[in-house]
Amino acid sequence: MEMNQVNNPISSSWTDNIPDDQWEIYRQVLEELRALGLPYALGGAFGVATYTGFWRNTKDLDIYTLPENRDAMILVLGKIGLRDYYEVLPYVREWIYRSYTGDIIVDIIWAMANQRVRVDKAWVMRGPEIEVRGEPFRVLPVEELIWAKTYVLQKDRSDWPDVLNLLYAMADQMDWDHLVKRFGDDLPLLKGLLDVFAWLSPNRLRDLPDDVFQMMQIGRPQPEQPEVLRRRANLLDTRDWYIPLLKGEI
Repeated sequence: MEMNQVNNPISSSWTDNIPDDQWEIYRQVLEELRALGLPYALGGAFGVATYTGFWRNTKDLDIYTLPENRDAMILVLGKIGLRDYYEVLPYVREWIYRSYTGDIIVDIIWAMANQRVRVDKAWVMRGPEIEVRGEPFRVLPVEELIWAKTYVLQKDRSDWPDVLNLLYAMADQMDWDHLVKRFGDDLPLLKGLLDVFAWLSPNRLRDLPDDVFQMMQIGRPQPEQPEVLRRRANLLDTRDWYIPLLKGEI
């Protein structure tokens, strides 16, 4: 899980690390979508990099859109020569359309993979706008990005490393009230995630305002020494994965 460091969250400086041949495919897609005029927002590696300042080259572009706009966007992918990935590897079509060219995948997503909810206007309109090499687009709000990724805790895949990095980067800038409302009856799942984060980065979690702890009904964690925190991160994975370690902040 190799990551390249850049300096500024909520910026596009990390995009210097995107290989030119991959960006050319992404650029064509984004240019056509802009001409189409339908709202969308990018998630996946683009969303995580926007908030954390670290780019992970997944060779995958995740485009979130409203369910009623999915067919028009799928047609755009076909127009520029991308093919249905179902012919390579069958996938569940209820929430995603996967397309590819070479080893690059472009996904159109209109619902959570677990079918809990479908994408609504907040997903595609609340997030920040950034510009990459002259191509403007919006990314998912950090709250929706965390919400969606928290449910990805599978036998063969977990997005919790991404969520823990998002929390480290953005915990003090998030709309916690909005996030809590999004989880609804599933709030214990978010609390479980915060328990892990409190163990992994208690010093960072302590910076949050009192109302977040009251809202989540959790206690403010005790600080720990850097060597303890480095050991905990390495217990989960000794490969490069946790941003404060990569940045030398713990």
